[in-house]
Amino acid sequence: MKRALVTAWLAGFVFGVGLVISGMTTPANVQGFLDFAGSFRPALALVMAAAVLVYAVAIRLPPKSRVVSLAPRAGLDRRLIIGSAVFGIGWGLGGYCPGPSIVAAGAGRLDAIVFVACSSIGILCADALRAPTEPRSDHAPATYETTSER
Repeated sequence: MKRALVTAWLAGFVFGVGLVISGMTTPANVQGFLDFAGSFRPALALVMAAAVLVYAVAIRLPPKSRVVSLAPRAGLDRRLIIGSAVFGIGWGLGGYCPGPSIVAAGAGRLDAIVFVACSSIGILCADALRAPTEPRSDHAPATYETTSER
């Protein structure tokens, strides 16, 4: 268990450093990526391409050597489409998505702290509004295991 926590912390730290280096903790870079008619900034496309490349390599690894177990695909439904739209609108307006907002909040940026607080309230409200018969989501599509826990 200790090894899993150290691995998770290290991965989060490397991810956070990558977000800072790539400028993705600066809302102007994200909003500039979405502004095709104005001051378009393509840096986010390069960050996304790098992430897709890493994933493409990782998904080709044999299942027993993967650090991440992929969750089965649930398919498209109304909740997924509405949730994606709300996420995209918030991302475009705020200039943050969850990872960069937490990194920027940790650095003490007031706008990011407000964004994280509002996002947390939104998650709590969505859970409270969920019908009692609907399964509760753990807000994480994948499960994480280290090779020592298999």
